[in-house]
Amino acid sequence: MVRMSQTDVRQPRDDESSHGFFGQPRALANIFGVEMWERFSFYGMQGILLIYLYYSVEQGGLGIDQPTAAGIVGAYGGAVYLSTILGAWLADRLFGSERVLFWSAVVIMAGHISLALIPGVGGVLVGLLLVALGSGGLKANATRIVGTLYSEKDPRRDAGFSLFYLGINLGGLFGPLLTGLLQSTLGFHWGFALAAVGMAIGLIQYSLGRKRLPDEARHVPHPLERSRYPLVIGIGIAGVVVILALVLTNVINAFNLALWVIGVTIVAAIVYFVVMFSSRLVNGVERSRLVAFIPLFITNAAFWSLYQQQFTVVTIYSDERLNRNLFGWEFPVSWVQSINPIFIIVLSGAFAAIWTKWGEKQPSTPIKFAAGTVLMGLAFFLFLIWAGGGRNSTPLLGVVGILFVFTVAELLISPPGLSAATKLAPGPFQAQMVALYFLSVALGTAMAGQLAKLYTPETEAVYFSVIGGVAVVIGLLLALISPWVLRMMRGVR
Repeated sequence: MVRMSQTDVRQPRDDESSHGFFGQPRALANIFGVEMWERFSFYGMQGILLIYLYYSVEQGGLGIDQPTAAGIVGAYGGAVYLSTILGAWLADRLFGSERVLFWSAVVIMAGHISLALIPGVGGVLVGLLLVALGSGGLKANATRIVGTLYSEKDPRRDAGFSLFYLGINLGGLFGPLLTGLLQSTLGFHWGFALAAVGMAIGLIQYSLGRKRLPDEARHVPHPLERSRYPLVIGIGIAGVVVILALVLTNVINAFNLALWVIGVTIVAAIVYFVVMFSSRLVNGVERSRLVAFIPLFITNAAFWSLYQQQFTVVTIYSDERLNRNLFGWEFPVSWVQSINPIFIIVLSGAFAAIWTKWGEKQPSTPIKFAAGTVLMGLAFFLFLIWAGGGRNSTPLLGVVGILFVFTVAELLISPPGLSAATKLAPGPFQAQMVALYFLSVALGTAMAGQLAKLYTPETEAVYFSVIGGVAVVIGLLLALISPWVLRMMRGVR
């Protein structure tokens, strides 16, 4: 990460010794914990969200048609990452990352409680809005705080982000398993309630360890002048009024919500790049690194547009095409969402060890991005083996194998992506650079919901071929221009 001069020369802290958290700074354990429980609640809820929307009322759902339900899930997922803009801005300009993270966790818990207690569409609207806003604030700032634990040249940095990613996926493993079990035995709202309990546990453990975080986590890099407070408040109120008007006049509705999120995300990303490039506080080296981030941003969006279909197309596929019979018992649909985290838990330590052992000899960030995107495209080609089959025609081991490829691709691109966002960040835009990274994830996630509307069992061979092929081409193009990207990164690999 690019920092101001005083942080560049800071002395190593005691908790940065090899006797810390698996050889990492001790404070990483606290962020590891809160992110794990937040992901438990997030993925636990998301594991049952789509089927809650399209299952019939008799099955405990809302009876929304599948394409619209998939679009809602994609739009919601995109909104989570889109709201990292607000969380990062609040951290960089008003409160600092640590405080924003804490209150974001509170908002997330309130959202899960709303889903659990408020019936029907009203509970979905209130709950998803709160979870999206809170998750956005927590995501950008948790990642940024992890970045504050390391100096720019610390060789443990990528390994530390891999361990942080392990915490994410421990939550991602147990969340869908337990919420899915409650949903299939007691009902959807019991699953949503468990997600709220998980976030409460995470909030408590984070509160107990807040004091161990470095002062830089509380630092406000670019404080907002008090004279501009009224303008910012006015813009915020006007934005809320405009959104309400568009919803009430049906300009924004459930069917086109994903398209709106895609459009807003693209505009927001362009604005963010322009603001950073034009800032007088950003120097020439930092501008060069911003240029290098553009192809990484585009590639990352393409990757996540495929990967996030775990929660749209793959969920529908698992519900209707996958043989979920396990020793005479049909396990819940949401359990498929825990396959990927199992592989990440097994493999993330190995990837962290490999990057640490290779040190400066490891592949550069652009090559990791390219390899992950190509592999993700190839994973979609694997669905073609069972294309055109009937109900329960796909063996469980087939989907397990495909999700294994998903996992390897993810580990090649996601932890290095988080790390790159902190390393390439201009000094005054530290948390907001992480938010810009998450905008690429927002774009990909919303696209996953929009693309899911094109999926049908009758056309799935074409669907998987075209989407997988586009990803492979994008990855190969990045590999071709990677020497130029690396030069523009100015010393960052």
